Amino acid sequence: MRLTTKGRYAVTAMLDLAFHSQHAPVTLTDIATRQTISLSYLEQLFSRLRRADMVIGVRGPGGGYQLSKPVADINIADIIRAVDEQIDSTKCGGEANCQNHKACLTHDLWTGLSDQIHEYLSGISLGDLLARKPIQDVASRQDHDVQQMIEFRRDVIVRM
Repeated sequence: MRLTTKGRYAVTAMLDLAFHSQHAPVTLTDIATRQTISLSYLEQLFSRLRRADMVIGVRGPGGGYQLSKPVADINIADIIRAVDEQIDSTKCGGEANCQNHKACLTHDLWTGLSDQIHEYLSGISLGDLLARKPIQDVASRQDHDVQQMIEFRRDVIVRM
């Protein structure tokens, strides 16, 4: 399976957005800080997520991004697909031309694995992930860590 950082970061950013946008839009800067993902990379990902109608941008003061659908209606496979990632374990991209322009001996095996991965990721929504206690614990820890970092920077500036 060729799941790159693009797909992983998109899922992470969408989960962060789902967790934090329940009351107000979330800025990409906030997501970048919490998840240690480059802001410019997030901008590229959110451009694709916006085109796929998974997020909406809110302009103006207090603006940022919000999910365009309920968390239960956004599954992980759709997020990965929205950023042009392929869920494919074959070396031929599913074209069945892996050996002399024909299917190789193990083509069906890798196609079956790809189907299983896609089915698994399609069966998990952002809502399912948000309901998991370990994910809630990590999100709370990240919020706490960011708050401590902000307070530390504020103390450093005051001392200057």
